[in-house]
Amino acid sequence: MAARPSPARVSAAESSLFARMPKAELHLHLDGSLRPQTALELARQRGLDDGMDLAAMTERLVAPPQCLDQADLLRAFDLPIAIMQDAEAIERITAELVEDVASDGTRYAEIRWAPALHLARGLSLRESIAAAVSGVERGHRAAPAVEVRLIAVAMRSHEPAMSLAVAEESARFVDDGVVGFDFAGPEQPFPDPAPHAAAFVAARAGGLAITIHAGEWGGAAQIRRALAVEPRRIAHGAPAAEDPGLMNELTTRGVTLDLCPTSNVQAAIYATLADHPLPYLARAGVPVTLSTDDRTVSDLTLVREYERAHDVLGLAEHELWRINMHALRVAFLQHDEGLRARLSAEFAAFAATEPALGGHG
Repeated sequence: MAARPSPARVSAAESSLFARMPKAELHLHLDGSLRPQTALELARQRGLDDGMDLAAMTERLVAPPQCLDQADLLRAFDLPIAIMQDAEAIERITAELVEDVASDGTRYAEIRWAPALHLARGLSLRESIAAAVSGVERGHRAAPAVEVRLIAVAMRSHEPAMSLAVAEESARFVDDGVVGFDFAGPEQPFPDPAPHAAAFVAARAGGLAITIHAGEWGGAAQIRRALAVEPRRIAHGAPAAEDPGLMNELTTRGVTLDLCPTSNVQAAIYATLADHPLPYLARAGVPVTLSTDDRTVSDLTLVREYERAHDVLGLAEHELWRINMHALRVAFLQHDEGLRARLSAEFAAFAATEPALGGHG
């Protein structure tokens, strides 16, 4: 791996630029992004608060800066999922997340969640999906500056029949803003997506674009497994940097890695943020985007992730802008190319007024 240039500190002007610039975020989990105050209110109403106050709830929802591994990090989602077992909770949390991403200057976001994780108290898959759809609509009314689409997630730990059901039910909502199908969860005990192949076929046939989580365990080999389902994007995937052949394949096939450096450190994939290969991958031409993964679990905003990518990883403003523009190009807007075109024109117009971005549109 080539030596990385010494990073510069983020100046006040640069921080303002990252806050002001229109952004696209493609890798954002609903159950990792609850407002602590909302989580506390909903938990108290449902008898799940264990006597916690706001400080204790916040501590419960925010994972340590570095966990033992992916499985350890995933424990931070246990309480949010327990809270989100009815339509009211799902709709409210979704709506608030739409408002929160809008406050970052984000103009387009894809929020993902696993409908099958919200059925413990009687919701059907269809009702779980409908609640998130309603939440996006409610959030957009409150924050019309941001456009949001949904990605339905099937879980590695569930039976293939459930993954197929998630794909089929999600495809019913294509006209309501569900645009993608993802496959996520613990990779070590469930490394192979092949048993769930029928779900990917059904999702694609139903008009959903395919993404898949890979590389939070198992290194580059795990990312190669993910390519077997022919995804348009891979969630995480940073260990591809260990394998030049894999990097070339990703570039040739145009498969984008939706990277989340802070989250990768939390999952103990990298010891420090400075070790993350985002700059190496981006400068080698591998298609990448930049996201938070989980706003609350990682105690993060998209603006701060951009600042860290500049401050710690040494990416220049124009490099980060290219990454941001690429996110629009690979967003799952296959059913609304007009919106992609309008946002692309808006982003390009902004870049034309900012010398630091070098006119890159």
